[in-house]
Amino acid sequence: MSTLIKGGHIVTAVDDYLGDILIEGETISAIGASLDAGADRVIDAAGKYVIPGAIDPHTHMEMPFGGTVTCDDFTSGTTSAAFGGVTSLVDFCLQTPGQSIPDALATWHEKIERCPPVIDVGFHMAITDLHDGGRLEDVAQVPEQGVTSYKLFMAYKGAIMVDDETLFRTMQVAARTGALVMVHAENGDVIDVLVKQALAEGRTEPRWHAATRPPHTEAEATDRAIRLAHLAGCPLYVVHVSCQEAVEPVAAARARGWRTWAETCTQYLFINEQHLEEPDFQGAKYVFTPPPRPAHNHELLWRALQTGVLSAVSSDHCPFRISDQKTLGRDDFSKIPNGAPGIENRLHMLHHFGVRESRITMSQLVDLCCTQPARLFGLFPRKGTIAVGSDADIVIWNGEKPLTLSAASHHSNIDYNLFEGTKVVGAPEVVLLRGQVIVEGDELVAAPGAGRFVARARFGEQLQPAHEERLART
Repeated sequence: MSTLIKGGHIVTAVDDYLGDILIEGETISAIGASLDAGADRVIDAAGKYVIPGAIDPHTHMEMPFGGTVTCDDFTSGTTSAAFGGVTSLVDFCLQTPGQSIPDALATWHEKIERCPPVIDVGFHMAITDLHDGGRLEDVAQVPEQGVTSYKLFMAYKGAIMVDDETLFRTMQVAARTGALVMVHAENGDVIDVLVKQALAEGRTEPRWHAATRPPHTEAEATDRAIRLAHLAGCPLYVVHVSCQEAVEPVAAARARGWRTWAETCTQYLFINEQHLEEPDFQGAKYVFTPPPRPAHNHELLWRALQTGVLSAVSSDHCPFRISDQKTLGRDDFSKIPNGAPGIENRLHMLHHFGVRESRITMSQLVDLCCTQPARLFGLFPRKGTIAVGSDADIVIWNGEKPLTLSAASHHSNIDYNLFEGTKVVGAPEVVLLRGQVIVEGDELVAAPGAGRFVARARFGEQLQPAHEERLART
């Protein structure tokens, strides 16, 4: 099967030109002007952007948390992703305390077998216990299975938070095995004290979620993680940076030439702490962690993206319904499941408020949502770019299409939208995964199972077809 995409405005992280793309099978076979190869299908992209399929490096599908489970499985969540122009994601395989690392990984493979994905999927290994369940020997073996990043939580004391010994030992293993360490950076001990004090004073509303997780708790943990990673000699990726106080240690480390990268998430560019005060418990929609910050942080984060201090924008898609899941914390903010939806509207929001309002260029959007995630997480050049030999993961983006974001337009199992009622211009028109059209207009044309597990390369290495096949056989 061959497909020719004709006359599109092709944009990558480094290029911007008009041209045609020939796809044969699952890969891009030629790029040029006025290609005429007798393709089986021709897609007219005149007047449209043609960009690489987006990669979301931070999602939580069917993840147990706080007495419930995120409401999207790998079928519903990846369907939502596809309608947002996302063709690959990397989800967190969460080791529950007491569970072995191999068992945790097997559990996540079972999830994608039971609920097959529409797009391609990789895993991070989220390590929570090296005392009763996990072993460093097992941690060291994970990259051999194409899972080349470790995630550790410095928050959620008494649940999945790790101590500094576990954090540092994992960093040492990463330095040896070629893995990337990711951290959720908040000082969980201090937050635990502040939460208990607030509850003792009868402060139970959603707004206290932010008040008990102030920016300094994020800044301190970010700086600590950066310094420990530098000492251990491993690369570090700080997830969901939310405020200027946490940007500063990242900027300082990068200025020193340390191997430190960081992301922010779409919600931190738009949602502020006042949203938590919405009446009738509606503020619970905005209980995610770190919490929404004062609004002045929005432009500071945009500036960090513009200047390369922050390297990526993820969604942290972690959906809990407001109707029957968030209500677990109606009388106690600390019991509200932490998380929010976001995978479907990431590109909509970044294109409209970033590109159209001249905060970033279209090439920067591609870099932040496609190329940098691919490079950092062992998917490049198979994914994250438009080049001969790369997977034909391609989005034809209509930069003039108006859209009103709403819960009703979501294709996931969530019952609200963080950006409800927001009017944007720009949306995917056609989405291809490895040469197969999976979304066309408002229709999903691929069945669950179109996506597959992707074994990723080690940090700093490139993922070529033969390399992936070797990893998958290991």
